[in-house]
Amino acid sequence: MQTKTEVHYSDSNDMQEVRDESVQLVVTSPPYPMIEMWDEQFGGQNEKIAKALNREDGQEAFDLMHQELRKTWKECYRVLQEGGIACINVGDATRKVGGDFQLFPNHTRITKDLVDLGFTQLPGVLWRKPTNSAAKFMGSGMLGLNAYITLEHEHILVFRKGSKRRATGEEADLRRESAYFWEERNNWFSDVWTDLKGVRQSMNGEYKELRERSAAFPLELPLRLIEMYSVYEDTVLDPFWGTGTTSVASAISGRNSIGYEIEGQFGKVYEKRINNTPTLSQKRNSKRLEDHVRFIEERKSNGKSLKYENDFYGFGVTSKQEKGIKLYDVNSVEKSKSVTSFEYEPHLIQRQMFSGMA
Repeated sequence: MQTKTEVHYSDSNDMQEVRDESVQLVVTSPPYPMIEMWDEQFGGQNEKIAKALNREDGQEAFDLMHQELRKTWKECYRVLQEGGIACINVGDATRKVGGDFQLFPNHTRITKDLVDLGFTQLPGVLWRKPTNSAAKFMGSGMLGLNAYITLEHEHILVFRKGSKRRATGEEADLRRESAYFWEERNNWFSDVWTDLKGVRQSMNGEYKELRERSAAFPLELPLRLIEMYSVYEDTVLDPFWGTGTTSVASAISGRNSIGYEIEGQFGKVYEKRINNTPTLSQKRNSKRLEDHVRFIEERKSNGKSLKYENDFYGFGVTSKQEKGIKLYDVNSVEKSKSVTSFEYEPHLIQRQMFSGMA
């Protein structure tokens, strides 16, 4: 198996390099409107935004920022195939404008824009980030009336273009190999995620300033979404690519990817990360298999057995749909100016370690 990653250092509001209906999955986290770190970027796209912020017209600025994002969502609709999925990680913003503190609900505005464009909304995830903070409200301290609840969650919005996707022929075979374990499904498809930590926005050394502007999500987040909503050799698009976390996750997962990013310097960070994909893929696959073995052992200790056996690894699985699961490691990485290619080989394990576990 071979996959590739393409990166285009241009604005995703015009993805002319991507053909209509050639993408199976979008995974992204856009700049969050009304979060101050993104004011300059939005203002550069539309001078009316900067003027609205200067006169402290928060609602006007909020609306204009989302109009800019809508251009990209329209392009995502064009390039997604029928049945393709869009997963958008976004947080709401809180901000004092004109002397008054208020919430700017980014997730509701993005939902409206995508539904208006023709997407069907599916159940999403509330990503509640673990925090060590003891403070649960802001504003007036211990006095009532003017206190504000602290936001400790973000949204992962999920949308589909058209009717659900059907896999036939070779794609159906890839779907069986790309299946996830029963216990993974039960965790991943929960509507609240509490086990993923946010990424610290600081980085020492050469790329510190770049990292602070990337607002990246943790690698596990796109890994999980890619494995939930696509199959091997699919193409994953991230129109707000940043430091390439979605592309790294796509490579680890045996998917192609396309990224769009207006800040070309982020490519320097990606170059550092992509060289590590063979090690990351091996660790990821080993962990998935080891976690499944623990699941098998727990069932055995509780007097339960597994009815089916995986065709490749020989261990027990809960359902027929897990019999075809086959994990692949990145074996080699070949880089050119704008495209990175990856070669894979099956992730092998000692079959004897699973004897008697079916």
